[in-house]
Amino acid sequence: MNLARLIRFVLFFALVLLLGLLPSAFAEGTRTWEQSKFDDFLRGTPKGVAIRSSGALELAPAFKAISTTPATYIWALAADTNGVVYAATGSPARVYRITPDGQSQVILEPQELQVQTLILDNKTGALFAATNPDGKVYRIDTRPAVEPLKPAVGKPAPAPQPSWTSTVYFDPHTKYIWDLSLDSSGNLFVATGDHGEIFRVTSKGEHSVFFKSDEPHIRVLDFDHKGNLIAGSDGSGLVYRISPAGEGFVLYSAPKKEITALAIDNNDNIYAAGVGEKRPVSVPPPAPSSLPMATPAPTANQANLTIGNAPPSQQPVTGTALPAAGFASASGGSEIYRIAPDGSPIRLWTSRDDFVYALAFDSHSRLLAGTGNRGHIFVIGSEDEFTDLAKASASQVTAFAKAPDGGFYVSTSNLGKIFLMSSSPEPQGTYESDVFDARIFSRWGRAEYRGTGNVELFARSGNVDNPDRNWSGWKKIDMLKDGEVMVPSARFIQWKAVLHAGVPAPRVDSVLLNYLPKNVAPDFEDVAVQVGYRYQSQPKTPGIDTSAPPPPIRDRDSIAVKWTVHDDNEDQMTYSVFYRGDGENRWLLLKDGITDKFYSFDASLLPDGGYTVKVVASDTPSHSPGQALSAEKESSRFEVDTTPPQIESLAATMEGGKIRISFQAVDGFSTIKHAEYSVDANDWQFLEPVGQLSDARHEAYDFAASVPGDPPAAGQPAVVQPAATGNTEHVVVVRVYDRYDNMNSAKYVVRAGAHAVAGH
Repeated sequence: MNLARLIRFVLFFALVLLLGLLPSAFAEGTRTWEQSKFDDFLRGTPKGVAIRSSGALELAPAFKAISTTPATYIWALAADTNGVVYAATGSPARVYRITPDGQSQVILEPQELQVQTLILDNKTGALFAATNPDGKVYRIDTRPAVEPLKPAVGKPAPAPQPSWTSTVYFDPHTKYIWDLSLDSSGNLFVATGDHGEIFRVTSKGEHSVFFKSDEPHIRVLDFDHKGNLIAGSDGSGLVYRISPAGEGFVLYSAPKKEITALAIDNNDNIYAAGVGEKRPVSVPPPAPSSLPMATPAPTANQANLTIGNAPPSQQPVTGTALPAAGFASASGGSEIYRIAPDGSPIRLWTSRDDFVYALAFDSHSRLLAGTGNRGHIFVIGSEDEFTDLAKASASQVTAFAKAPDGGFYVSTSNLGKIFLMSSSPEPQGTYESDVFDARIFSRWGRAEYRGTGNVELFARSGNVDNPDRNWSGWKKIDMLKDGEVMVPSARFIQWKAVLHAGVPAPRVDSVLLNYLPKNVAPDFEDVAVQVGYRYQSQPKTPGIDTSAPPPPIRDRDSIAVKWTVHDDNEDQMTYSVFYRGDGENRWLLLKDGITDKFYSFDASLLPDGGYTVKVVASDTPSHSPGQALSAEKESSRFEVDTTPPQIESLAATMEGGKIRISFQAVDGFSTIKHAEYSVDANDWQFLEPVGQLSDARHEAYDFAASVPGDPPAAGQPAVVQPAATGNTEHVVVVRVYDRYDNMNSAKYVVRAGAHAVAGH
């Protein structure tokens, strides 16, 4: 390639790049609204529909409430092989037994504020529950079922009801009990705080300190498949691996301060959730964010502030959460880490808004994360891949427990509910998009859809932002034909997808709606004129709007015009500037084809007089011929005066040792502002006209000035000069200003004692 061809290639490439960076000179005409990303779909309303982080909609597992407890918080769940679920609650502190059909029974009612955690021994059938604060571990056992009384005639006999007994199984004499875990031999491990101790309680009730950490709290426990106890702490966010002999090793120091949940898969990968920001420890560390405050239950009016027994990180985000003094707040969001069997960690998921309270594996070996404070359940995949699986009608998802047929029990707080999440998807799910505001009355065209399976699309439109306020009804979009959206032209639109189970599974990857806004004329707000100023031209920078006016520069020979205008269609516009003098009917063009919102011109182009400027804005560059619209606006009246006043009949004579001076000041347009004089190049002296009031275009001046060297007249400054002699000349200079500071001057020479004077 020779040099000339290389230069042409470089210039061509630069031109292509420049054109790509410049804002389009043409309107879009037909426009599009597309939703295909996770953030797009997150703004909508799913019902039985999950949202993938890659940007797709699919059917979610069936999810239904089976029990609503009187408690505000449910902290932990356990379930037996028959599908009976046990719930540990706070406010009030209870343990509930709930059958698969939703029948609820209180089986423990301790004196402490809350039941924090529980675990079921499947070998013995014993249920262990721990309370807070200054709590204990209770053992709950069943008694033989009691036969009910004989039913009334014609009534079915009720089933025998089991009864329950509870005893204090272990008292660690510590402030908090956070978690319980059982090993394969039936030994119970108890995670506690303030002193970060883990106790081991044998099946015979013998207890000892199994592990002592330097962290204030051990928050969560789990066992790997080698019998090692995995523990997560609050304070430094540590994950420990503790051997059966009680020897601890820190596997990972998380970036977060508190480990709130653990899960271990079949390959001994450890999954840990961390919340809260680490802070320098200068005072004794507070209790973990899961600790309730020992205050009365909230009233209804307090529900949007700090909930009485709620931990700060578990309070709903409505209103302003006010954490109690001395308690940590789970600020900074939440993260999930995976620690491989060789000890190498990786961050899988992070969120600024969701705090993880529970982790578990479903029947498909997918990692589930229960979160607050929006009550979402996520499926966590590989790094930064996840699915927003379901949303509970509560603020926090706090625990999981296995249910029959591969399903899961899910507990929530604010309010305390239990849901059943199936292992199979809903037979049908719906998703309503958010409301799209075209900002202008628009005509809706075709819909474009990407996805698989049996999916129906619908649309509706309206002219208010609330679809419940007299919008059109849902109209089905026939994607097998042309996909035309048969809804009325309007400003707002919304689409809905209905997913039906089948093969292949339904999935929505993207929905795009075409629309054409009705063209509206540009709308002016103001046209301003500044006489004696100009705007400095700005270089055109690709991708940067330079149409806004820069600061004006003082220039008395220029006139600056700027205007404020917008176009609801966001069309490209051009401007024309016209002027018209007082008493004239015809507008005269100053400049057209302007793309900036300002213009400066030479003031001398306009004779002295009063004027009005008009700016015309047109969206011609963005529309086909005949479709463009324009608008215009006039400025306030302004005056142009570039001609200085004239000095006429200037004369000066010597009278009694003083100089008698007279002259006329005349301006063709504006009034005389003021006059000054100087004798023999001394300082300028202010001068009033004969009538003293300077308010006309013609003013007369007649006054006596002191001769330099003479005592000054009253009110006049002294002039230090040699005394005048008979042959002395005096030079008189006068100058006059009009209202616009145009100035003219004249000189007169006076010879003392002479009858003839020379002036000019």
